[in-house]
Amino acid sequence: MNVDLWIDERGRRCPIPVISLARAQTTWFRDDIGVDEVVGMLADDPAAEYDIPAWCRLKGAEFLGSVNPPDGGSGMGYVVRFSASKHAA
Repeated sequence: MNVDLWIDERGRRCPIPVISLARAQTTWFRDDIGVDEVVGMLADDPAAEYDIPAWCRLKGAEFLGSVNPPDGGSGMGYVVRFSASKHAA
């Protein structure tokens, strides 16, 4: 799965990973990340497995799934896409 930006929140407890996703969503089109590009969240708090997909459902983001961290480190990678139409909602 191609991920355009990884955010590493390993070692932090929920809701910090979810707050970081919210921050990424609100600044999405102001930075160098384009429309429909994909963000990966690295988290090792077990609650992230439930919190991140639930947050995506609430905020209109598309949860694309869980993957092993690309660096082979601890935790999981949670992959999310924010589209322009959903971002505007």
